[in-house]
Amino acid sequence: MSFTQSIDLALAAQVGGHGLPATAIEAALSAVGTAAERLREDQSKGTLPLLRLPATTDDLDSIRATAAKLREGATDIVVLGVGGSSLGAQALAQLADYLVPGLGRLGDGPRIHFFDNLDPLTYEAVLERLPLGTTRFFAVSKSGGTGETLMQVIAVLTALDRAGLRDRAKDIIFGLSEPQKDGKRNALRDLLAPEGVSFLEHDPNVGGRYSVLSNVGLIPAAALNIDVAAIRAGAAKALAPFGDGTELKDNPAAVGAALNVAATLEGKGIAVVMAYADRLERFMKWWVQLWAESLGKDGKGTQPVGALGPVDQHSQQQLYLAGPKDKLFTVITTDVAGKGSVMDEALSKRAGEPGFAHKRIGDFVAAQGLAMIDTFAKNGCPVRRIHVPVLNETAMGQLLMHFMLETILTGYALGVDPFDQPAVEEAKILAKKYLTEGKG
Repeated sequence: MSFTQSIDLALAAQVGGHGLPATAIEAALSAVGTAAERLREDQSKGTLPLLRLPATTDDLDSIRATAAKLREGATDIVVLGVGGSSLGAQALAQLADYLVPGLGRLGDGPRIHFFDNLDPLTYEAVLERLPLGTTRFFAVSKSGGTGETLMQVIAVLTALDRAGLRDRAKDIIFGLSEPQKDGKRNALRDLLAPEGVSFLEHDPNVGGRYSVLSNVGLIPAAALNIDVAAIRAGAAKALAPFGDGTELKDNPAAVGAALNVAATLEGKGIAVVMAYADRLERFMKWWVQLWAESLGKDGKGTQPVGALGPVDQHSQQQLYLAGPKDKLFTVITTDVAGKGSVMDEALSKRAGEPGFAHKRIGDFVAAQGLAMIDTFAKNGCPVRRIHVPVLNETAMGQLLMHFMLETILTGYALGVDPFDQPAVEEAKILAKKYLTEGKG
């Protein structure tokens, strides 16, 4: 396994009675067992294409070929897409040299930019400064009707026109959307087809927030020379316990789902995941959408909160420890001890911290993660630990699949459909209505 999971400090006996009773975990695990059987049935019948992706390899050559076209002659790659069309790719991109939020790509090769939020000032400023002739745009929308993405693409075409590059749109823009069939309109294809832009197909049966293991997430990753085969192999590790006879209590995704179901039934309505690695910052954003959009239905679900350690110890720890006991915490740690800059002995003494001498920054971060876990438990806050020794492609693939499986099983166990999003669709329709009516 690429990571380990421990739930001992989530139990009531370990956190002063404020944790989850063992009986609640057992009842939840029983409900998740029924959900797991449903998942296995989905897997055997092939009714959930997401479950086929980890073992799929015949599309990797085409993914790498498209990524090579994106990179060819490019100084910049711009990914246009909202939510599930972008966040998974962002999570994978941070495995490369895309380390610190706001700094972008630090290594060799094209710079990569993700525009998943429609802010007119930001987007216009970037379009004015990008070298359009050596920039490649990757526009992603499952339905083809995402308003934000359509506006971004229209703005790109207009900018190319102003720069005298409109005739090169077919070499500069790449599209990804579900196939156009049964006379159903696909606005993104309608917009770009007259420009000669080529399109890749988004599997219509894989929802956007579950699409990270498909070409949606893997093409930008491959453009950064990330090993996409290893990502899929890692995902297969997370899925394997559902088919290899592993007992439910030893199945990490099932145990994680049971923990969340028990927390929900015990009135803990907030799920906090805190990761101690900058390279998991976008993973947290991906997880927040996955959890919220999949489970927030029929008055059910818990509020997801993504936190980043150690910075959010300073901004949120007070509330977490001394506020309402309505949260389930998950802390993700990595093997960072022994890494980073060494603290000079004389300077450490001058700073009044002689204990820093000869220690590395990674030693401090590792200690903070463990201290936070123990502090949660000592203050009556149920906490699970997920430890990822090496955060590489295999581990990231396993993490992504683990949390997708955990989400699906939690939805099944709570009696909600983890694959639709009716409230989101309602807001999209109203926004376009208000736009045409001049409201806003």
